Amino acid sequence: MLWVNNIEVVYMEVILVLKGVSLEVHEGAIVSLLGANGGGKSTTLKAISGLLKPEEGEVTDGNIEFNDIRIDNKGPEDIARMGIVQVMEGRRIFEHLSTEENLKAGAHIRGDGSSLKHDLDMVYNYFPKLRDLRHSTSGYLSGGEQQMLVMGRAMMANPSLMLLDEPSLGLAPLLVQEIYNIVLRINSEEKTSILLVEQNVRAALSIATYGYVMENGKVVFDGEAEKLRDNEDIQEFYMGLSHMGKQKSYREVKHYKRRKRWLG
Repeated sequence: MLWVNNIEVVYMEVILVLKGVSLEVHEGAIVSLLGANGGGKSTTLKAISGLLKPEEGEVTDGNIEFNDIRIDNKGPEDIARMGIVQVMEGRRIFEHLSTEENLKAGAHIRGDGSSLKHDLDMVYNYFPKLRDLRHSTSGYLSGGEQQMLVMGRAMMANPSLMLLDEPSLGLAPLLVQEIYNIVLRINSEEKTSILLVEQNVRAALSIATYGYVMENGKVVFDGEAEKLRDNEDIQEFYMGLSHMGKQKSYREVKHYKRRKRWLG
């Protein structure tokens, strides 16, 4: 479905952010893009969805294909019409609009309002809380409710591929589990493929079928989600577990690895 082939991304014509990133998302899959903050995960999503230009970024090498059509030379509106919708980090809502008005805004790209009520009912089926809050001003919703809202708004565009950027950010563990259970349902029931960016490696690998690990603008490791979960380096670097089962911070692990290499 999606093929990202060895892309480089440069900001402001001088800052090289992505350095030959390649990945694939097959139809019906949930794929996780993992790594520490600043690794290039969000930039990869923006390259796919066409949202680099407003930030003075561009794909300068490689290409991106969606259903055998090259899209790295297309604008975000055209890409959205093709079926790729991004849910950006930070729960960007229209704060002055009601919950339901925000959801309706998500359907504007389709230009056909005939199925609007049906799709609203579909979103409310996945997020019953939003039905209760449909007349509430969205700026007053809690963080978890706003996360549900931006995901529901993306569903209103009827995507075949949804790009989710840090959906668990700032949420309590129980709410994170609820969000991820809904992601699984959307994938299974609506047949929507998912490319998921996360720093919460445990949560991401609990639902993904495949994962890519990014550091400093490169993919440094990839594999089936189950193999990633069992990999000692992934456990130590990103889950904070040493082989002795003790908790370690990411910085401690990196420092230890560097020292060990220097001492040879």
